[in-house]
Amino acid sequence: MEIKDTRLLVLCKTYPFPSAKYTETSCVAVMTEDGSLLRIYPVPFRLINSTQQFKKWQWMIAKIQKTTNDHRPESHRIYVDTINCEDKAIPTKNGWRDRRFWLDKLTLFTDFVELETTRQQEGITLGLLKPASLCGLDITPVKNPDWTKDEEEKLLHEQRQGNLFEPNIEAKSLKQLRKLPYDFHYRYECETPMGLKIYRHKIVDWEAGALYWNICRDKNWETKFRQRYEQEFAEKDLMFLMGTIHRFPSQWLIISVIYPPKPPVEVEEQLSLF
Repeated sequence: MEIKDTRLLVLCKTYPFPSAKYTETSCVAVMTEDGSLLRIYPVPFRLINSTQQFKKWQWMIAKIQKTTNDHRPESHRIYVDTINCEDKAIPTKNGWRDRRFWLDKLTLFTDFVELETTRQQEGITLGLLKPASLCGLDITPVKNPDWTKDEEEKLLHEQRQGNLFEPNIEAKSLKQLRKLPYDFHYRYECETPMGLKIYRHKIVDWEAGALYWNICRDKNWETKFRQRYEQEFAEKDLMFLMGTIHRFPSQWLIISVIYPPKPPVEVEEQLSLF
């Protein structure tokens, strides 16, 4: 497969999980300048050089190659040592104007069934979905809140051996990745030809995990978590970046919650005319 330099806009990264080969990895969703969605994996994000740790809504240039062991069309390998991050992340000023410019290049689905049908017919495994409304957030304790012994060994093996990505990695990253003790699922409605229909999908965005760890010591952490994911986001022009699981191609996850402000009423009225 061809290896090529590609300019990529980072849209999200998932919460890390243990990997036998890479210690811990995240899936990262990016888009190209022509509006194509790509998945780059595996990315041992916490273990790469700090100057190459890209942010959401930041452009970077890196060498990528279509994976051979993942047949999803969007899946690519990234050569971590070639990452060159560009300036700062795209700002949110003027109602996300600059970010919306790029979001508008993506196909926007308004019903999950439409997205799944497109997967079945065309093979896509990444897509942008705009729900009609949020119904609620389910917060469920996981069956086992601790890593298994096998998962712990995966996390620690490379760190004990020293790491290929940065010489002083042992000094700064022997701290083990923490497993999230809760699963987070959105329940949401979509407009369908048969009326409103409710769907439920798991959120695996790194932001959700980071928020939990930031507030988990507060006895009211769940209230604060819901304040953001149920109340604040319900007031936004909410969109979900959806992606499938490699081993279960028909199973979708919310890999990122995208929350620009709602456009002014006059803009919505103008758009409705066309």
